[in-house]
Amino acid sequence: MIVTIDGPAGSGKSSTAKKVAERIGWNYLDSGALYRTWTLLYVMGGMDKDYFLDVAGVHKVTLSVNEKGTGTEPLLNGEKVGDEIRQPIISSNVSAVAAMGPVRDKVNEEMRRIVQEHHFIADGRDLGSVVFPDAALKFYMVADLGERAKRRYEELKSKGMEVSLEEISRNLADRDAQDSGRDIAPLTRPEGSVEIDTTAMDFDEQVSFISGLINEKLTG
Repeated sequence: MIVTIDGPAGSGKSSTAKKVAERIGWNYLDSGALYRTWTLLYVMGGMDKDYFLDVAGVHKVTLSVNEKGTGTEPLLNGEKVGDEIRQPIISSNVSAVAAMGPVRDKVNEEMRRIVQEHHFIADGRDLGSVVFPDAALKFYMVADLGERAKRRYEELKSKGMEVSLEEISRNLADRDAQDSGRDIAPLTRPEGSVEIDTTAMDFDEQVSFISGLINEKLTG
């Protein structure tokens, strides 16, 4: 079984999805980490789109269930990538890479492969609308730009990264425009999804609300 949580960058879906998965005893599937890993390869190749697409076929970006058995982690040619994929340069280019058809095909294929083995809470931008349209439950999380930028800033600073709130705000605004305006699988609220505005919600409220609806689904 799979439950999807979609929404724009910084809306809180990743941290919420991780905690919900932990609370109900499922695995967490981070779709964004797959796209970020492909973007790392793109950046390493000098951000030349033609070159990147030429060599993409000889590289593998896969997911493995982590050692704790609670979620997934991305591997580039079998090697862990860690926090390299959280750098600002990756964030600035991930939307462009995610808009490339061959990359989306590979990412979707990998996600569909791994969900055959476990129950997952998955977060992304087109999971409920494109990748898993038959998900047991679908959520769509939103929050205003200022709140999203603040959350992302605090997250990156806690990891020791040198970033500015202004830079992150610009990055998120750019990603909103790119994600919503792209031709392939644009960011949109999935049909049949429950929308949650997290601007004024604290973390526990988000987790409890989603966990409660999933438990109702399971016991109903």
